[in-house]
Amino acid sequence: MTLSTQLGIATAVVALTVLVHLVGLGALLAILRRHRHASSRMLAAMFNTAAILLAAFGLFALHSVEIWIWAGVYRWLNAFPDFEQALYFSTSTYVTIGYGDLVLPPGSRILGAIEGASGIILIGWSTAFFFSIVDRLKLLERGFEHDRAE
Repeated sequence: MTLSTQLGIATAVVALTVLVHLVGLGALLAILRRHRHASSRMLAAMFNTAAILLAAFGLFALHSVEIWIWAGVYRWLNAFPDFEQALYFSTSTYVTIGYGDLVLPPGSRILGAIEGASGIILIGWSTAFFFSIVDRLKLLERGFEHDRAE
């Protein structure tokens, strides 16, 4: 596969995974914003716990979908003999572990490098999102405590 073909495919896959991530984060945010102010400290603590779990599992699900997209592309290109190997390679590349026991064949290696760069960026985006959610929940809890003190 030529370099320009690899770059074209990688660009399309990065665009798709960024779109999946954007829509997924938007959906998670919409779900989390449905929160009504809790009437007690215990309800607030239960909501915060549920919100953190939802955000964590939601982010994990988003990254799983994105890894599966890359694995599907590798399989479609016949870079690996079966989907299990494609998924294994994609997972270790996306999270930048890169064991090296499976490698892409010559002529498609640029795809793996771009998946690694994409994974770093999307994981960083998720980290910022998760930190923002936890920080916002802390502010809500402080506001709840302040309202109760008055």
